[in-house]
Formats: sequence, C-alpha cells, structure tokens
Amino acid sequence: MAEKNEIDAVSGIETTGHEWDGIKELNNPLPRWWLWTFYATIVFSIGYTIAYPAWPGITGSTSGLLGWSSRANVAAEIAAVDASREDLANQLVNTELSEIAADPNLLQFAVAGGNSAYKVYCSQCHGSGAAGGDIYPNLVDDDWIWGGTVEDIHLTLLHGIRHPGDDDTRFNEMPAYGADEILDRDQITDVAWYVRQISNQEHDAEAAARGEVVYVENCAACHGDVGEGIRELGGPRLNDAIWLYGGTQEEIVAQISAPKQGVMPAWANRLPEVTIRQLALYVHSLGGGE
Repeated sequence: MAEKNEIDAVSGIETTGHEWDGIKELNNPLPRWWLWTFYATIVFSIGYTIAYPAWPGITGSTSGLLGWSSRANVAAEIAAVDASREDLANQLVNTELSEIAADPNLLQFAVAGGNSAYKVYCSQCHGSGAAGGDIYPNLVDDDWIWGGTVEDIHLTLLHGIRHPGDDDTRFNEMPAYGADEILDRDQITDVAWYVRQISNQEHDAEAAARGEVVYVENCAACHGDVGEGIRELGGPRLNDAIWLYGGTQEEIVAQISAPKQGVMPAWANRLPEVTIRQLALYVHSLGGGE
C-alpha cells in the first residue's frame, strides 16, 4: 500500500508531499464554486466549437452549426453603408462634373469618398499629400501636362497615360533625340541651355542662342513657341520652375537624349464611375488644377 503523505501538525491537513526550502504544501481542496466554474468553461468551449467556426483544416475550417461568419457580417455592413449612399452615388454619376460644386452636400460626399479612394489607389505613386516625388507628378501645383480642370482630370483617370490596351489613353512620346541620333551631342547641349534660358535659370547665352534654332525646328511643335506647353498634345511646359525629371543642365540633356516616358494606369475597367468621379473631384479640390 502507498505510504500516506504527512499530516501537518498545526492545521491537521494532509500535505501534498511537495517541499521547497523547508516549506510544505497543504493539500487543501479547491473551492466548489471555482471547480464548477472551471467545469462550466469546459462545457462552454465545447459548445462554442460546435456552434461557431473553430477547427482549422487543410483548405478551410469548420463552419459551425450557426453558420456565423465575421466576413459575412462585414460584407453586410458594407452593403448597408453602400445602400445608404446609393442616392448620392447615383446623383454624382448623373450630374455634370462642372455642376457638382454648386451642391455642397454632393461635393462633400464626392471629396470625402475621393479622399479615401486616393489613399488606396493613388498615394503609392503621388504621395499621401499628393506632392509626388521622384518621377511621379505633383498634383497640388499649377503644372498640368494634360490639363487640370475637373473634366481633364476625370478623363486622365478614366484612360490613363500611355496605358497599353486603352485606345483612348493619353498618349504622346518625346523622341529620343540622342539615342536615335536625331540630334548630335552639341545640338542637344545647346537646346538644353536654351530651355534653361526660357525657364529663367543660369545659362550659357551663346549656346542658348544656337539652341533656339534647334528648339524651333524640333521642340516647338509640342512644347510651344516659347515653352508654354501644348496640353492638347501632352507637351509639358518648359518656361517655368516646375520639373518632373529635373531642371539642371545635365538632367535636361539626359531627358532630351533618352527621355523618360511616364505611365499611369487607366482606371475605367478597375473602378466604378462613381469612384473615378470622386477621385477627380478630390484631386481638383487639393488646390492644383484649374
């Protein structure tokens, strides 16, 4: 027969047989209320795993007898919100873009929705504050290659810029004057000095005078007679201080020689019309554009 544990002389309660540093543990029974609560949690957990999704599998998990789903709940909440906004969304789609600003409630709905959509779809390139960076255009300045009216912005969002597969995309490519040997190195250097001259930067006056002739013959058709730009052709303005690819002599020479050609996705087949309109109105509200 197993030997019984020692009985504590003071309390008269059997010890557990555990001892540490001279301290012995009494074998006091657990309180009944605690014990029954513990049993209840076990019963509850078994019932929970039967009623709700719980046990993971290889390709999914048990769905539970109640068929509850957090994703379904979220989808239902989103659908309810969309339904509550349906009237405003329809009104936004069916109102001329130029007339939306006259309706404060509709404009607020558009700008708020555009703000949210911008963070999801546009901020990765144009920045959280729409100031652009590196090779991505600034959306809060006054330089808009394809036009900065809300209608222009809407059209650009719909069809993108140089987006393959969209026949209506904004498209114009600058020739590679150096790589394709259209101009020699001296001509490219001279016309770069002329561009710096018309943009009021330090320049070599003698070289700029030679570059003016090159500019008139090769560049004015897209960039305008004095570098004012031609938006119908997507020709950037050159006579201001706003430079997407840099305005130093070296950077201008590099762009003329082997130009960078920016690409923007067409959103017509990716986003609903109401979201594209919201984005157009939001971007226009930032202070750039026209």
